[in-house]
Amino acid sequence: MRTSATGDGGHDDPDPDPAGLLAASARGDQGAFARLYDLTAARVHGMVLRVVRDPAQAAEVTQDVYLQIWRESARFDPTAGAVLPWLLMIAHRRAVDRVRAAQSSTLREDRYAAVHTDRPYDQVSEQVQAGLDAQRVHKALADLTEVQREAITLAYLGGYTHREVAELLHLPLGTVKTRVRDGLIRLRDALGVCDEQS
Repeated sequence: MRTSATGDGGHDDPDPDPAGLLAASARGDQGAFARLYDLTAARVHGMVLRVVRDPAQAAEVTQDVYLQIWRESARFDPTAGAVLPWLLMIAHRRAVDRVRAAQSSTLREDRYAAVHTDRPYDQVSEQVQAGLDAQRVHKALADLTEVQREAITLAYLGGYTHREVAELLHLPLGTVKTRVRDGLIRLRDALGVCDEQS
């Protein structure tokens, strides 16, 4: 049974510290881990759902994310950043892995269908192209600096405003906007997206 963040009789903590809960989880405190889950699960699940798009798969991936967090909680370095961005990065990687696995399966099925059925060529071509485009985007994200990827992941995949990203990363708003802008420029260049000539 989960312990409540406010109902455990001497731990009435309306604003629990995620870093403290994660540190306690690393020492095997299941109650602290349950409180960390209650505090962060909605954000983590929201991130996963935005990437995988399927509620059933998102629930599975979210469960996998928290199993990984429980196992790797001792590896978290509080000097490197806040807990929530760390959790969301794990969630994003897991979600991307699930999407890639699904894409690989779909591509295999599409290749088989292209050979063994009379499906129109352009339909298969469009599906293959969509898979290749998604792979290019994920590769381009991986080529960004860690700070650019973190800011863009939170802003565009996590659905946070620039101000919320600044609060999560404990950075000035202007710094976050610069990181996002520079990261988007690098993504545009990596993907070969052309701007209008000025």
